[in-house]
Amino acid sequence: INAWQKAKPRLQQLLQLLKMRSRIRSLRKTKFPLGKLSNKTPLNFMSRDIILQLKDLCLTRGAVPLFSGVDLTLVSRERMALVGPNGVGKSTLLQVISGDLEYDKGERVVANGATIVVQEQEADFGNATDLVEWVMGGIGGQDVELEGARRARALASLDNFGLAADKNLKTLSGGEARRAALARAFAAEADLMLLDEPTNHLDIAAIEDLEIKLKAYKGAILVISHDRKFLENISTSCLWLRNGKAKKLTSSFKKFDEWAQGIEAQEQKAFEKLDLQLQDENRWLARGVTARRTRNQGRLRRLYEMREQRVQVLAAMRGAAANVTASTGEISSKLVLEAKNINKSFDKRGVLVENLDLRILRGDRIGIVGPNGIGKSTLIKMLVGEIAPDSGNIRRAKNQTLAYLDQIRVKLDPKATLWELFAPLGGDQIMVQGVPRHVVAYGKEFLFTPAQLRQPLGSFSGGERNRVSLALALAKSCNLMVLDEPTNDLDMDTLDVLEDVLAKFEGTIILVSHDRAFLDNVVTSTLAPLGNGKWIETPGGWSELESQGLHLVSPKPNKTTATKTAPKKEIISKPQVRLSYKENYRLEEITKAMPKLAARIETLSATLNDPNLYLENPAKFENPAKFDQLSQELNQSKSELEKIEHEWLELEEKKAILEQ
Repeated sequence: INAWQKAKPRLQQLLQLLKMRSRIRSLRKTKFPLGKLSNKTPLNFMSRDIILQLKDLCLTRGAVPLFSGVDLTLVSRERMALVGPNGVGKSTLLQVISGDLEYDKGERVVANGATIVVQEQEADFGNATDLVEWVMGGIGGQDVELEGARRARALASLDNFGLAADKNLKTLSGGEARRAALARAFAAEADLMLLDEPTNHLDIAAIEDLEIKLKAYKGAILVISHDRKFLENISTSCLWLRNGKAKKLTSSFKKFDEWAQGIEAQEQKAFEKLDLQLQDENRWLARGVTARRTRNQGRLRRLYEMREQRVQVLAAMRGAAANVTASTGEISSKLVLEAKNINKSFDKRGVLVENLDLRILRGDRIGIVGPNGIGKSTLIKMLVGEIAPDSGNIRRAKNQTLAYLDQIRVKLDPKATLWELFAPLGGDQIMVQGVPRHVVAYGKEFLFTPAQLRQPLGSFSGGERNRVSLALALAKSCNLMVLDEPTNDLDMDTLDVLEDVLAKFEGTIILVSHDRAFLDNVVTSTLAPLGNGKWIETPGGWSELESQGLHLVSPKPNKTTATKTAPKKEIISKPQVRLSYKENYRLEEITKAMPKLAARIETLSATLNDPNLYLENPAKFENPAKFDQLSQELNQSKSELEKIEHEWLELEEKKAILEQ
């Protein structure tokens, strides 16, 4: 008996190690089961715990519900795409989920202890001047974590997104501001991350890098984005916010179009059924039935209700797509522009364009891609004549008329109504490609209701304001259209329509975009940077460029001014070559904790194995509860040791693989 009692703890430890090894092997081969929400069960990322639930949520703006009956469940490691037209309430729903906005009716349940972080569509730096301090402000647990640890997390996150700690917040570019906002969100390590248009202003290499980071994120993610390729690559489910209702697809965005078409087909059948009923009721009314009779009043009311319902359904169905057109103006000559041996450089940015030869003919659709800061906007401004090249020659067609939509949208008066913007001189007419159009009719083509025409621009969402800029740009008659980041903040319905408009446009198009699907659907050739100011034109869109194995490059670092440009480093998604700061810190923490837990287990086991603890006569046992207490502590210590040994093995294996 004494020999068994001495050997029992060692055998139990060996058995636990064998079980742990078996569990690790099974975890690598199987998916984690969906767990249940419990106040007693803490969040554990090794299972699929429910983090957030919305039940029958309703929010009203004015007299009309913005959305109602919204049901939503988010679990850890789920990456949900929130899609829907501009102005439908996507960003507002994020505010409700984050707790920043009160809802009118329903229930919002967040798992006990769960944290939420938001990356807003426009980063709010407030009065902050220090980038590191601003990122640290998004990290919770200030009373628990040491200042140094929080600063280290902030610095590691900024480095992950390629931002220097000494960057001035006031001088950040659009892409740098977006990366700073993402660094702040990732540094928080929240259980639920809400992202509002995270790919805006990011170049394609940065978007691909973001995709890798999101796929590795352990918490839940709810993301709003117009970038279809991005959503296809990262999403595991979709929530479609439409006509004030929310419908969930439990698959990637790759299956969204087929699923949405099925829903629209069902709605069409329901509409046709309603239309037939309405025809029957109209025939009844046409037979001259007297509406004053009491027995006919109810049926007449139903008829009017059905008519109103038909109008609403038809408006919702037609509102799914904008009817946008663009005139080609006077047909230009075959040659639109020709650039020969043009060069452009700046003291602090080095050579952006070197010895570029480019010939653009009528009907060409040229897509320009590349990382932020590589010189895309500079190249466009040279081509259209806004700035001159340092050397070389650009020849342009004489009868060229230009419509230019800059990525820095025209600053429109937020107090002005949409009607005033369309007809600044008064009246109810807007000149569209030289033809007078009624303001209401033109607004409807861009999905603006008559009521919205009287609303100030400041009340519009980012996507709606972008639609206004697009409407003003397309009103001008042209044969050369230049679009710099036209897809920013546009909803997918308007994106589809914009693609149709550009496909029907008989003139020439030059566009800059980081939307890979948009490039594939619109352009006939792609202009991409090779580095050191060199550019190459390839036929087709982004997919064709990618298939040729050409990688985009970044401009050289702005550390010193040099007369000769150093070779530019490729911004491609780098494989991880070492453990991250957080993983290294955790590994050191576990390594110190394991011996302490093992010693504690050994002490507790020795106490429980002490014969003096057990007496032959239970009546003489001084503390009957002591056995239960020690046994409970022993089980808890073993469970904790098993958990951190599991984590330690995973980190050590990962470290060994990376160091090979």
